[in-house]
Amino acid sequence: MDRLFEPLASATGASIDQVKLIACLLFSYPLGSIFIRIPSSLQALKHIFNIIIALIYFLPVLNLWTGFLHLLASILATYYVAKNVRRPDMPCIVFALVLGHLMINHIIRAVYGYGYETFEITGPQMVLTMKLTTFAWNVYDGRRPREDLDKWQFEKHIPDDKFPSILSFLGYAFYFPGVLVGPYLDYNSYQSLIDGSIFKISEGNQPKREDKDRFIPRGRKRMAYRKMVKALIFLGLYTTCYGTFNYTVALKPWFAKKHVLYRIAYWQLCGFFERTKYYAVWTLTEGASILTGYGFTGFDSYGNSTWNGARNVKIRSIEFAPNFKVLLDSWNIKTAIWLKECVYKRVTPKGKKPGFRSSMITFTTSALWHGIAPGYYLAFLLGGFIQTAGRLCRSNIRPLLLPPQLPPSQNVPVKVKEKPTLEPPKDAISAAKRAYDLAGTVSSVLLVNYTTGPFILATLRDSFRAWSLLGWYGHYMVGGALVFFYAGGRRFLRRLQEQRVKAIGVGPQFPTVAEKPGPLYMPPVEEAAQELEHRFDDR
Repeated sequence: MDRLFEPLASATGASIDQVKLIACLLFSYPLGSIFIRIPSSLQALKHIFNIIIALIYFLPVLNLWTGFLHLLASILATYYVAKNVRRPDMPCIVFALVLGHLMINHIIRAVYGYGYETFEITGPQMVLTMKLTTFAWNVYDGRRPREDLDKWQFEKHIPDDKFPSILSFLGYAFYFPGVLVGPYLDYNSYQSLIDGSIFKISEGNQPKREDKDRFIPRGRKRMAYRKMVKALIFLGLYTTCYGTFNYTVALKPWFAKKHVLYRIAYWQLCGFFERTKYYAVWTLTEGASILTGYGFTGFDSYGNSTWNGARNVKIRSIEFAPNFKVLLDSWNIKTAIWLKECVYKRVTPKGKKPGFRSSMITFTTSALWHGIAPGYYLAFLLGGFIQTAGRLCRSNIRPLLLPPQLPPSQNVPVKVKEKPTLEPPKDAISAAKRAYDLAGTVSSVLLVNYTTGPFILATLRDSFRAWSLLGWYGHYMVGGALVFFYAGGRRFLRRLQEQRVKAIGVGPQFPTVAEKPGPLYMPPVEEAAQELEHRFDDR
């Protein structure tokens, strides 16, 4: 089938594999409209539909015949172990099998030197790894006492009497809108999509349907095709500008001849256009998932349907993040949920709070899941220091810039006999806080572009060359902040906070989310607020 895609590949300058991938994602849109029209009474047909479309994508289109057998092996092994092994270490066995299998294919990719222009099986296998390991933990939770489960575990648990058939499990594993690049979903969310329970609501909150015969909320198609248009815009930016603005510019002789400030400014443009390919493919798959019905998260206070459950990226929160934590919370959201629920919390002993050991195991799992390129580990290692520096800024500098908070029992401002010398005027606080937020946004953009360079360049030699040409500015920013805080800056700022509290009598007022009417209905899928609650955070 490559002949069908060669003209388009030549016209756009993209590789044939890239063109075929985008074609599959776009074809998922009309196929999603067909999928949702299959009656919920014909659940087996929905599973078969997923399997057939996935087969078409992998075999005749992408020509991944051997790769498909790799996926099938992991699926069948997980199904057998989850069904028959009833020991407490069952999820760990699945984790070792599936992640170990993925690592073998990562090594094969590295040996053959496949670049990003080549689409091979490790991409889909990374998504499948999240699915299969999550399924194993959900089955394990179904065999535990209910009182031992937290909220997420209780919602996702799979009791033995609801263990899926092999057909259902294959349909789940090969859910076609997300089978290539995500989004990943848990089995209960998939099953609620198959049986239609994702759209069921209580009496009195009846939404507007798409038509009288199907109980599907109105607004699905509008939201899905808005996602498609947004994705195509980013795809157009990537196609037209990526050849000029990309991280491999660090390897070009002309780049080294430019002034360091020019190189830093140019690098920021490269970082944005490097991200456009991820924005494009993740937004495309989100729209296709919405057309199948996945992603429905209820209704807002005006009765409009919301579709946030399939979101994997929040573009605006990344490009204009006030701090690095917000940026990380908005990138690859589903993977962060997986790391939190299936690694970070699982390796923490019962009754204890997660500590350094839990963080390091999670870090290692994330790094292995991504691959074996040394640049990945450079990026993750520096990212850990950035998170530490950001946490220190939020806990030591930010409270000094916030307005004072009144005690809960008081409804009027606290009166003081004389104007405190340590409390600047309100306008000065607001200006300082705005400057702090602006500095946080600029720093976040600078640091994310600096950190992700090695992630794309992959090798140690190319990564260090890029950082050297950028004047090591990211290391100076992070290292300078850490030296300041640990060399006495933290104690100095804490004393300022204490003096301010004593002078005013109250502490800083941390902003709270404004109270808004809650959704009319929350279905059993990942709602946006729930995602934030269960995120892998750095608090």
